[in-house]
Amino acid sequence: MSKGYRLTASTGIHKGDREYQQDQIALLSHPRVTGCVLGVVADGMGGRSGGRKASDQVMLTAKQLFERYSPDHDDAPSMLKQVVQEAHIVIKLTAISSEQEPHSTIAAFLINPAGDCHWVHAGDSRVYHFHGSKLIRRTMDHSYVQTLVDKGEITEEEANVHPQSNILMGCLGTEDDPPVDVHMIPLLRPGDVLMACSDGVWHYFSSNELGSVLSSLSPREATEFLIDKARSRGRGGGDNLSLVIVKLEPLDG
Repeated sequence: MSKGYRLTASTGIHKGDREYQQDQIALLSHPRVTGCVLGVVADGMGGRSGGRKASDQVMLTAKQLFERYSPDHDDAPSMLKQVVQEAHIVIKLTAISSEQEPHSTIAAFLINPAGDCHWVHAGDSRVYHFHGSKLIRRTMDHSYVQTLVDKGEITEEEANVHPQSNILMGCLGTEDDPPVDVHMIPLLRPGDVLMACSDGVWHYFSSNELGSVLSSLSPREATEFLIDKARSRGRGGGDNLSLVIVKLEPLDG
């Protein structure tokens, strides 16, 4: 772990205005290696049992593979891709006995003791990397409206209120193999913030708003604020909400 920072972190999950909770979150510290951390968000879809089974399976797969992961010997992007691929296969198998098709998104980031960070995502759950209040990079959704944004047909703001904003072009458990987008941050710095969240959270905020909240509040305060604000902006129609925040606090002196 770099001497220049210490990690502070928080997770939050809320049912929103939905009848049941299909999101799942985890923030895991490696069982053997100090300073190795995995954050995971999964947004399940497919009826009461289907969606929850799918997001549960993402968590189970991530935990099992992370426990076997060795930062010194294993390749982090390969491990994250393996989480996506294995969870996808098991979700497809559970579909055989489920009343509805279970699917799930995934957004996960892994911080190694050396200070490098890796992330993976499939679907419309996101990973954000801020430095202070400035957005450095975020994942691009595997969704129908993102393809329209990419083509220049609609803006990011229009995408958020588009009637088909919930249509995914790829996720776990579908007939086709999921898209697997990976990214690496070579070295995290004091003042960096990482957040993984489901669309029930990011849907209600601009990147500028998120940056302002994450830089000025502790992870716990930011988690509570974002959930409360998303709930009020959802006006009784809000989705499940889940988020994992890790902040790299500069060490005094």
